[in-house]
Amino acid sequence: MTFSEEERLRTCCFTGHRPEKCHLSEREIRIRLKEEILKAVSKGYTDFISGMAPGVDAWAAAEVLTLRNEGHPLRLICALPYPGFPSKGTETERQWCAKIIREADVKEVICPRYLPGCFLARDRWMVDRSSLVIAVFNGSGGGTAFTVNYANECGREVTVIEDR
Repeated sequence: MTFSEEERLRTCCFTGHRPEKCHLSEREIRIRLKEEILKAVSKGYTDFISGMAPGVDAWAAAEVLTLRNEGHPLRLICALPYPGFPSKGTETERQWCAKIIREADVKEVICPRYLPGCFLARDRWMVDRSSLVIAVFNGSGGGTAFTVNYANECGREVTVIEDR
């Protein structure tokens, strides 16, 4: 999937922690995600990329789908690090993520199979195609920190929802 500069300027991606690393409740995070998505929509953003990991990624994708189903002209793009993702988590989490992926407007598989570094490749792919990153971040290391740092290095606008 190629993105023009015009498309990148109306595209936002998400990054954030898995449920077990979050300090705020799912409900509080989803309320804040919805607020930030609506702010982005008011600035002209129409396309939203989720990496679909359990936790913040999937919650953000669900909020985009809810707003789309309420009549907002939004597209959900699922950036999957490898075929068959997510393969971890509970059966309920996997089924819920699979449902969101089925309802997405675009599904992009970044690596042909699971490889070391496929999650970072997915994160770079999302940032490279976005001009705004909405992050739920508590300051800990890992993929969310990498994505926030990469977005800052690339000069992207980063909105941080502090998870403390």
